[in-house]
Amino acid sequence: MKNFLSSKRRFLVPGFIVLAVFLFLIIFTQKDRFLTEDARFKKFTQQLFTEEVTSNTLNLHYTLAYPENYGIKSYPIKLGSMDPDKLEESYDSVEKYKEKLEDFTYKELSKENRITYDILKLDFSTQLSIKDNYMLQEPLSPNLGIQSQLPVLLAEYTFRTADDIKDYFTLLSSMTGYFDEILEFEKKKAGEGLFMSDTSVDRIIEQCNAFTEDLSTNYLSTMFKDKMKGFVSRKAMTQKQADSYIKMHEKIMAKRVFPAYQSLAKGLADLKGNGTNTGGLSNLPGGTAYYRYLIRSGTGDYRSIKEIEERLYTQLLTDYKKMQSLIVADPKLLTDASSLPETCSSTPAQMLDYLNKAISQDFPDSGKPSYKVKYVHESMEGFSSPAFYLTPPADTLSPNVIYINKSSQVSEAELFTTLAHEGFPGHLYQTLYFGKTEPDDIRHLLSFGGYVEGWATYVESLSYGYGADYLKLDDSLMELLWLNRSVSLCLYSLLDIGIHDHGWDLGTVTKTLNSFGIASQDTCGEIYQYIVENPGNYLKYYLGYLNFIDLKKEAQTAAGKSFQLKEFHQYILELGPAQFPVLKKYLLMEYK
Repeated sequence: MKNFLSSKRRFLVPGFIVLAVFLFLIIFTQKDRFLTEDARFKKFTQQLFTEEVTSNTLNLHYTLAYPENYGIKSYPIKLGSMDPDKLEESYDSVEKYKEKLEDFTYKELSKENRITYDILKLDFSTQLSIKDNYMLQEPLSPNLGIQSQLPVLLAEYTFRTADDIKDYFTLLSSMTGYFDEILEFEKKKAGEGLFMSDTSVDRIIEQCNAFTEDLSTNYLSTMFKDKMKGFVSRKAMTQKQADSYIKMHEKIMAKRVFPAYQSLAKGLADLKGNGTNTGGLSNLPGGTAYYRYLIRSGTGDYRSIKEIEERLYTQLLTDYKKMQSLIVADPKLLTDASSLPETCSSTPAQMLDYLNKAISQDFPDSGKPSYKVKYVHESMEGFSSPAFYLTPPADTLSPNVIYINKSSQVSEAELFTTLAHEGFPGHLYQTLYFGKTEPDDIRHLLSFGGYVEGWATYVESLSYGYGADYLKLDDSLMELLWLNRSVSLCLYSLLDIGIHDHGWDLGTVTKTLNSFGIASQDTCGEIYQYIVENPGNYLKYYLGYLNFIDLKKEAQTAAGKSFQLKEFHQYILELGPAQFPVLKKYLLMEYK
């Protein structure tokens, strides 16, 4: 009996091993089948997030302070790619993402995941709609191009560890190759008759020349020295180490960065004359389709051009009539509006502190986040926006930096409303509020300009009311100032559509501007050129703003007397950046 049992045991053990291995293989290879639909979806979005965030080191650095906490421990150090062939191949990846997304059972997903699903599905479809016209994208616009944005992003590159400094040096060193790819892309555009105008070329060359004028006073050089000085003062490194890093930085700037900008300028100069189109996108093959893609992807508004135009004209007429009524009631307002004090009686920090307190009745609590206000370097003033907010990493929600372009500020009132746009309750406030809701990681990479800039413009309109007491200005005057800005933004948005969809030339734009009292030919030319070089940019701000205005009206209608402005704002903030059809769908669910 013993031997039998012994023999049987020898037989059964291998049998159990085989069975266990078989079961393990089934579970391992098909383990997703045992997950809930929500768990499978989270796994998909996390994979998507990891692949996308590691494709560009600047994107990674500004999205995550500590990527290792997300399982991201090794990744290529690169600025991205502008290789035309790789750009074309990227649409195959989008198609695969879309197929994987559509494999999920929508009704089995949670509300949070349904929101993300809807956002992704619409985003993928939008990207794929322009697959045949991807060569129309322009990486080098004078105001918003890569060559303009890189210095600020690199200057603000946070050094948390010694590896961060090494990665930063690697990025600087790779700039030559990156710009070479951009030039190859521009050469291909030139070969297909899609190259920029000579005017745009000259403006970019001027910018490159200004950037490389003096190494010792260059923005990147001075900022790096300041960072090293900070490390020494905190005893995080010795003076000898700091001097070594500074020397290495100067070497890379001299041998890699400056030559990259100089080579870009020369390459563009060589291509000058290939751009026969001095007008909008509608003059180029596939240009109209590409422009409509820009509106959808940039603003998140999926209405037809006709519907958008009608909405813009309606608002233009409404605001213009309000302006006339205010001026008829008090003609002195025009004089007061043109003689606003330029000298500020308080600092930007004091204005921001006031705004953070003043908004408490209309907006949910945001706490007391830390922030810094910096000024754009003199060498970049002529090419930078009037102001901008530098978004912090999602896992730290700090640092928060607001940049102000001194050359663009006209009055104390304008500075106040600008800080509302960039700070409270604008970009800084919206970013931090949404970040604290701990959304799906992929949401941090999906930034929709219509929502982001539309929200900032919407709250900017409210800030004119907050500013009346603070600035000791009449309520009617502040209302007139906003209406004037609204009319201007609306007019520029209509010109944007006219130039890029209808083919308006400089003459038509000048006549239109003249009818609104803008008589200077130089001013008309500058407005025209800016819109030509930045299609859809004004629409992000103003069409986004109008969408929020319309959403508020719909919410008020649905809620009736129970409508509360703070609650409406809370719903918008918690839903976070999304296309407006998606935002509307889930917002109105809250009012059922």
